Amino acid sequence: MTTNATAMPQGGMTVYLVDDEPAVRTALSFLLRSRGLQVLAFESGEALLATLDAWPRVPPGCFLLDVRMDGGIGGLALHDALIARRLRHPVLFLSGHGDIPMVVDALKKGAFDFLEKPYSDNTLVDRISQALDVAAAQGADAARDAEVRARLASITPREREVMRMVAAGRLNKQIAADLALAMRTVEVYRARVFAKLELRSAAELGALLAQYPDD
Repeated sequence: MTTNATAMPQGGMTVYLVDDEPAVRTALSFLLRSRGLQVLAFESGEALLATLDAWPRVPPGCFLLDVRMDGGIGGLALHDALIARRLRHPVLFLSGHGDIPMVVDALKKGAFDFLEKPYSDNTLVDRISQALDVAAAQGADAARDAEVRARLASITPREREVMRMVAAGRLNKQIAADLALAMRTVEVYRARVFAKLELRSAAELGALLAQYPDD
């Protein structure tokens, strides 16, 4: 039985399972749910992609893909499709036909792991749990990145001029002279920049702008 693939999961991490064998999907779904994991199971790569493309966003989690599926898109090509959609979710492969070139190619493209059948239940669940930990860390990084970009977007054009000069090590009096502003005005702009970005020093500001040079 295939999980309803049209309902977007709400909350928590999800294992997106793709295998064309109903018995395997059922067994893996039961195993993962018995270990407290949320699972959405798909009978084909096409079904997964159609569902993902219908959602406004793809909730966090990892992909568990069978390498070889009868008819339609296989696991490796599905991985390419996920990469093309710029999804950063960790990808694990299951295969009974793995060979070294296949493994190397998958890992070069960023696959998290490649497990050959038969595998132990504990090994599989452990690796999936580790992949979900990576996904959680990626989500936290993405949230921090979005917050920083939002703060930078709140900087006005004039504040931005002052900000970049402060980051370059210019003194307030030099900035005031360069921009034809009163020193007190420069001090106000500088204070606003530090407050908006939650920074305390020019060194911290310089490090931040080095990370976000285009913002």
